[in-house]
Amino acid sequence: MEFTNIRTVKITSYLLMALAATQALYTLLYIAEVNVPRQLLWGLEGILFSVLIAFAGAAMVQAKHYHVGWSAIAFSAVLNVIQVSIGLTMFTPFREAASQNEAMAPLAGAVVALSFMIYNVAKLLLGFAALIFGMAKMTSGVKALGSITVLVGVVAMLANAILIVFGRDAFLPSPVAGGFGVLATLLLALCLMSIAREDDGKQ
Repeated sequence: MEFTNIRTVKITSYLLMALAATQALYTLLYIAEVNVPRQLLWGLEGILFSVLIAFAGAAMVQAKHYHVGWSAIAFSAVLNVIQVSIGLTMFTPFREAASQNEAMAPLAGAVVALSFMIYNVAKLLLGFAALIFGMAKMTSGVKALGSITVLVGVVAMLANAILIVFGRDAFLPSPVAGGFGVLATLLLALCLMSIAREDDGKQ
């Protein structure tokens, strides 16, 4: 199967939509205090992010414009694979070790903090990509979608930058930064889908 630039962009947009859906589902279950199937959801996200690396990377090479935006998507996926891997492989062992030995508690907390640091950097990059592709849509005449994507992208960047600089205990609640990051991901996916349709119509 030949993955043309248009097909690559479309698949990337579908992957971003799927990831926004899984992260929204996780957040809703967590807020509702429902037992979250972390292994299943995080494992699925690990697979989706891995595939996203390939397609966003391919789109970055194939694209004539917006290489920085594609780079932001690809590297955010790399960071998210690392973050999910830490969560799946290290959270439980360190939590159990901390419950048996209080001296391990700071180390367990450091592992969680590292995971969230990577998470926030990845969300900042997705916000940056949303800003770039939102501006592209504004330039092409789709001002409504482009404007809201730019706005949400900027807020996602600022919110996650605050947590990166000041830590998870900053004045901004962590779910706010994560929520805007997920919304930026969804709007970014819609922008990419619109770009793919426009390019398809030109052929």
